[in-house]
Amino acid sequence: MTRLVGLLALALVLTGCSTDPLADQYRAGSNKGFIAGDGSVTEIAAADRGAAVAWSGVDETGAAVSNTDYAGKVLVVNFWYASCAPCRVEAPALQKLNAEFSGRGAEWLGVNVRDQAANAIAFNQSYGITYPSIMDVDGGAMQLAFSGSIPPNAVPTTLVLDKSGRVAARILGALSTPSILETIVRDAIAEVPAA
Repeated sequence: MTRLVGLLALALVLTGCSTDPLADQYRAGSNKGFIAGDGSVTEIAAADRGAAVAWSGVDETGAAVSNTDYAGKVLVVNFWYASCAPCRVEAPALQKLNAEFSGRGAEWLGVNVRDQAANAIAFNQSYGITYPSIMDVDGGAMQLAFSGSIPPNAVPTTLVLDKSGRVAARILGALSTPSILETIVRDAIAEVPAA
């Protein structure tokens, strides 16, 4: 009995040492349907970015889309789905930045991780989204393509790819300060592409 009490006490102590916010969200059991990011921004120096990420998929209209379609451009990739509350909150800011950078060296692409095309189209109409989204619900190929050194671990997550197709930055969670993404995109546009 004493040994059982000791093991239980040790387990409680070890559990108390855990400060993983993602694990805490899971344990909370809120049934919100997603693990929220903390809004942290990770920028990767050009020399540390590694290889370009190769990816492809089909957007909500059925059109094929791949990394080659964005060669030489900065690409903002936003992982989202329609019933994700933070995704709905950040949608207007993403669309505003998309419009601001249209024709200026940066493009936007969504990656819908849960919905069917009809839901994505309805979301786009509701929020005025004009950029396409790859439908990634069936195979998760886009999530897998970016699962390397700086994966999209939460929804929403926004990645900025440089002109060479390498991940230059990640915003893990909702875009709370659009000016941060705007600055990252401007800096990426100003960079000289990797040889």
